[in-house]
Amino acid sequence: MASASEGLGTQDIKKLLMKQAIPASVGILFMTVNILVDTIFVGKWIGPIAIAALTVVTPVAFLIASIGLSIGVGGTSVLSRALGEGDKQKAYAAFGHQIAMTFLLSSVLVILGLFFSEDMLVLFGAKGKILAPAKEFLYPILLAAPLQALCSVGNSVIRAEDKSKFAMIGMIVPAFGNVLLDILFIKIFNWGIFGAAMATALSFLMAFLYVVWFFLYKSELKIRPKHFIPQPKLIGEISSLSATTFSRQGVISILSVLLNHVLFNHGGENAVTIYGIISKMLMFALFPVNGITEGFLPVAGFNYGAKKFTRVRESIFTSIKFAGIIAILIYAVILIFANPIATIFSNDAKIVADTPNALRWVFAASPIIAIQLIGAAYFQAAGKAIKALLLTLTKQGFFLIPLILILPDKFGIFGVWIAFPIADILATIVTAIFLTKELKTKLKPS
Repeated sequence: MASASEGLGTQDIKKLLMKQAIPASVGILFMTVNILVDTIFVGKWIGPIAIAALTVVTPVAFLIASIGLSIGVGGTSVLSRALGEGDKQKAYAAFGHQIAMTFLLSSVLVILGLFFSEDMLVLFGAKGKILAPAKEFLYPILLAAPLQALCSVGNSVIRAEDKSKFAMIGMIVPAFGNVLLDILFIKIFNWGIFGAAMATALSFLMAFLYVVWFFLYKSELKIRPKHFIPQPKLIGEISSLSATTFSRQGVISILSVLLNHVLFNHGGENAVTIYGIISKMLMFALFPVNGITEGFLPVAGFNYGAKKFTRVRESIFTSIKFAGIIAILIYAVILIFANPIATIFSNDAKIVADTPNALRWVFAASPIIAIQLIGAAYFQAAGKAIKALLLTLTKQGFFLIPLILILPDKFGIFGVWIAFPIADILATIVTAIFLTKELKTKLKPS
């Protein structure tokens, strides 16, 4: 009897991508709506300083949770290609190693975070009135971060099994839980920002319990204790590919630190709050594009492992086309509705007045980001760790961070906002060059 994952190598590419991408997109939608609603509740029921506190704490928790995301994506690249090659024992061992590596590394970071919490928050931009609420928000989020990391691994592996609907549910469960607990803890119990943190932490626990249930009762990956026995070669393979995503997530955290400091220096707490709103909108508005990228990874990885390069090529072009059309529509919506969007998050007149223009500039190059995202994802799916790492770091590391350091001194806060589209354009050009070369050589049509 064929396993569910074998359909990745035989089904029509367009239908397969939709089958993978739609549940991934819906899951990401609920996850980002969760973050968005959290920010709206905090801004409306607690105040704009609370949004600034969330903006500071988010990259701390994000860095720890990114361990799971990174090992999930990197390990699943190994797992997908192993399934494509028919090597189930390697796939099982890859999953066992993902779990062990994620738990150990995220726990170490949590312990360090607890010992150096205040210094860490100051480093991440908790200045002035932002520090006290940031400390209150940090501790529950920090303690629950390993659960979030393990859920990220679980979701990546579920998609690799071609069971994307279960992965979608795994992202919907914590979203509903967080919204309901936000209302209970913030509005009814009046626990303030600590209530928001507890709601988020408990939602991670709900997601973790769901993922455990899936792998006990629904997964074809029946791992045993022997699959947790360290294999240096497998650890190295997973680590090299995980480094791509972790480096990107790490650079995003570094960028967040830099942005928090630059924004505070040029515009005070209000500027940090505005970026908090924009960063949440970036996650929310681009959910279908990210969903297509998530759906593309197991399709490309399986077919690359099975040496079905024509199918890999088709999946690249189809994914870029679909994601590009969606990205254009998203930017049109941002252009038209930037003002109403700002009023959803805050009652503060200054923030409502200054957010729309910033929002439009940050999203300005979004119509072309599909090339950048799918191109980098291809090299990761194919197991080409160095190229994947370089392309993943291109936007934030090679272009955006230097631009953030240079432009605000010349243009003030406006320099921060225009740095984003400039970095997107430059990163897309670089990715297009690498991807075109790959299409003309390794993926050349026979």
